[in-house]
Amino acid sequence: MSSLSLTFFATTAPRVLVPSSSSNPKLSPSSYSFSATTARWHSTAVSFRSGARRTSATCPCASFSSFNVRAMAKMVQDRESAVSSSSASDEQNKKMLNIEVNHSRTFLDVRSEQDLLSGIGREVEAGRLPSNLATGMEELYHNYKNAVFQSGNSRADEIVLSNMAVAFDRVLLDIEEPFTFSSYHKSMREPFDYYMFGQNYIRPLVDFRSSYVGNVSLFFEMEEKLNQGHNIVLISNHQTEADPAIIALLLESTNPHVAENLTYIAGDRVITDPLCKPFSMGRNLICVYSKKHMLDVPELIEMKRKSNTRSLKEMALLLRGGSQIIWIAPSGGRDRPDPVTGEWYPAPFDTSSIDNMRRLAEHSGIPGHIYPLALLCHDIMPPPPQVEREVGEKRVISFHGAGLSVAPEISFPDIITASKNPEEAKEVYTQAFYNSVTEQYNVLKSAIHGQQGLKASIPSVSLSQPWGD
Repeated sequence: MSSLSLTFFATTAPRVLVPSSSSNPKLSPSSYSFSATTARWHSTAVSFRSGARRTSATCPCASFSSFNVRAMAKMVQDRESAVSSSSASDEQNKKMLNIEVNHSRTFLDVRSEQDLLSGIGREVEAGRLPSNLATGMEELYHNYKNAVFQSGNSRADEIVLSNMAVAFDRVLLDIEEPFTFSSYHKSMREPFDYYMFGQNYIRPLVDFRSSYVGNVSLFFEMEEKLNQGHNIVLISNHQTEADPAIIALLLESTNPHVAENLTYIAGDRVITDPLCKPFSMGRNLICVYSKKHMLDVPELIEMKRKSNTRSLKEMALLLRGGSQIIWIAPSGGRDRPDPVTGEWYPAPFDTSSIDNMRRLAEHSGIPGHIYPLALLCHDIMPPPPQVEREVGEKRVISFHGAGLSVAPEISFPDIITASKNPEEAKEVYTQAFYNSVTEQYNVLKSAIHGQQGLKASIPSVSLSQPWGD
């Protein structure tokens, strides 16, 4: 089987403080809502979890008590005495607890922007932080700060300081104790909840007042199929490093199961870039090497191919177990604007990627359903104008609306019966997905960029703002 032409999905940057909607007229009252369970998670800062798995927020909008970095520091200290007597049966969990309580507290004790930025300098002087990474962290801080302040929220300074302090703490922890991703990576929810960490970093960047979901009823249809043991595959365009968090934020009020259980086909950069790794740790990932970077280092080509083969086997095993929902961007990378017009559009889909995904689903022995998914969020964290070989791109960040839409599943048997040539049928099948994604994307574009809002809906794409219901 040929290797999948898979995308560089990038987990978005995590942060942990979210503003109250009442402080900003630009934000929907649902823009920052949390269930009581999630609010408790926030009240104890970044959660070191030891109990049952908790569900995500019931809606992206309600207010909650502000995150306190010092509270996290105290909690880490409290954990030191608990580690030795931990009854955790999972040895990996106990190992992670030990790592958590023994690493530098530089960013846990910050009280101001000056504390945070000087902490970066101290870590460089101590030899624990590479100078080039330190420069990237400072740049990320200022870009994130500017974006959150664009929201007009009265608590923007508090949001930025607390969220960036936790982010830098996670980056430093991984520098001290580098985490290695396996071919199939399961979202890390304890002892530290990396999933919520990522959600709450991106949440202040999303303007929910100008964000929309298309055909939300189909996400309920997916949940029913997952409950029946079926598999779901989402064929999607890919726009930013923040895609996974934005998808989950737009679905968490209506479909938290989908939001939390999505598995992303992820390129190697999000599991090697020091500023990406902590966010990737909070997602379910099948890790692959994208075709776009397969030939970057000739002596690594064979290793990359073998790694992709292992990832394909992991995906096959997952699908055989049923009840899986997998996201793949068959463009092999992020969308980019037309160099002449500056217009954004979904990048073309690779036929072999979609065909490989279809065959994996069919050969699993479990009923499978493949849906076209459109995503518009490039304003929040656009990629560099050109594909870059080196890891460590500049992160441009903005506060903006985003959109997500899904269309009915597309059946390959229906297409192949109308075609006499199997190879032609594969091309037609790929084009059917691309046409659907493009149609949905254009509706989202009219709603968000064209400021038509819900009026941009068409018969095949019904827009809503379920967090405001």
